[in-house]
Amino acid sequence: VQLQASGGGLVQAGGSLSISCVVTGLSSSDYGVGWFRQAPGKERELVASISRDSNTNYADSVKGRFAISRDNVRRMVYLQMNSLKPEDTAVYYCNTQNWGNNYWGKGTLVTVSS
Repeated sequence: VQLQASGGGLVQAGGSLSISCVVTGLSSSDYGVGWFRQAPGKERELVASISRDSNTNYADSVKGRFAISRDNVRRMVYLQMNSLKPEDTAVYYCNTQNWGNNYWGKGTLVTVSS
């Protein structure tokens, strides 16, 4: 199982950015995916998750600003980030779990300038 995140970059506060994660190595779309982030000097935290049935959950800090979605045909999971704040600056990682194993993609850096 492999995950690859992409789409990070530099954006001004108040702007928007969409990041993507492609999940390969699983034979079906019967998996959930989480987006995590880790800012310098801070612990990794869960930002948003989407279940195999497309039920979504969000951290309080991003509710109403971020939206997670999935495209099972393309095996992609997206995180649309709006009204970005400098405190959203972090490396963003996608994650899935399968048969008790935890899989992480390489992160993508999102930098929000004030």
